[in-house]
Amino acid sequence: PGGGAQETSFRVALVAGGAAGTAVDVALFPIDTVKTRLQAPEGFLKAGGFRGIYNGLASAAAGSAPGAALFFSTYELMKQRLTQGTEERYHPACYMAASSMGEVAACMVRVPTENVKQKMQAGHFKTNGEALSSIWNARGALGFYQGYAMTVFREIPFVLIQFPLYEGLKKRWSQHQGSPSTPIQSALCGSVAGGIAAAATTPLDVVKTRLMLGRDSKGVAYTGIASTFRRVYEEGGVGRLLSGVGPRTMWISIGGCVFFGAYETSKELLTGVLD
Repeated sequence: PGGGAQETSFRVALVAGGAAGTAVDVALFPIDTVKTRLQAPEGFLKAGGFRGIYNGLASAAAGSAPGAALFFSTYELMKQRLTQGTEERYHPACYMAASSMGEVAACMVRVPTENVKQKMQAGHFKTNGEALSSIWNARGALGFYQGYAMTVFREIPFVLIQFPLYEGLKKRWSQHQGSPSTPIQSALCGSVAGGIAAAATTPLDVVKTRLMLGRDSKGVAYTGIASTFRRVYEEGGVGRLLSGVGPRTMWISIGGCVFFGAYETSKELLTGVLD
């Protein structure tokens, strides 16, 4: 019976996570494009300004469902395994470990689509086909994983802030009202947790964007995390490392609300269907 419940939980998380990820990435794509262009080495206007705001949408949509599904199915499964038999005071550490494992899994799908998407957003290519063939011709399959280590390096601190905060806020709210939090309440908790995590990890996001775009405005390639971080800092200090913090925080705050709301609603609807 325990194995069956676990299997159902995994299936529900897989489908609910996929639905939630697609809803967010498609609905809020223009804000993500503005953020990427603000972080681009050539600057916002030269990277495209407000033109072609949906460039790269197909790539983002292609990676949304499998990336989010992989994250949530891994997260729910590992959260269940790690919290089982563990004292409640150590549960936040379990959420951190489970979310980190979820990110490592999700990045296997998310990074290739993110590479194509960001190059499209920054105006490096006009079509998905052109972007795909150029990346493949330059470095083969490895080209699609350019910036993988940096993406994981960005995502793990992000989820280490977001998920314990999200689970903690939900728990406090449910204790306060004496009943489990509703999908709308969960969505608001996700929005607050996501916004705080987004602002805190913006410098890591800027470095990740630069590594994926590949070269600076003079055509000099970025070669590693520490070197890229130093070069961005030399361009304009802390302010340059915080490029796009406004759109990123807004995008992830709204996204967190939509994402967790869609996820919890999908879980409620699917649990009966998939049981």
